[in-house]
Amino acid sequence: MKQSTFVRWGLLSFGLVLLTFVIRGSTRLFLGDRVAAVLSAPVALSALLVLCALFVAALLSVTGIRPMERDIDER
Repeated sequence: MKQSTFVRWGLLSFGLVLLTFVIRGSTRLFLGDRVAAVLSAPVALSALLVLCALFVAALLSVTGIRPMERDIDER
């Protein structure tokens, strides 16, 4: 995995977490707590899955099993 791809996936997961809060907060105003939790759960689960995949990629990179590819060659 390239470093820029890793950063993009990290930003995506951060955006999904923020979207979870927005969905839960705005839905709570109109439909109640339980419905808001049910509607925000799939987005939160997808953010968790992305973060777990990023954790595994970072762990593999640190251990040297699958190093992270650099976008720009070091001079």
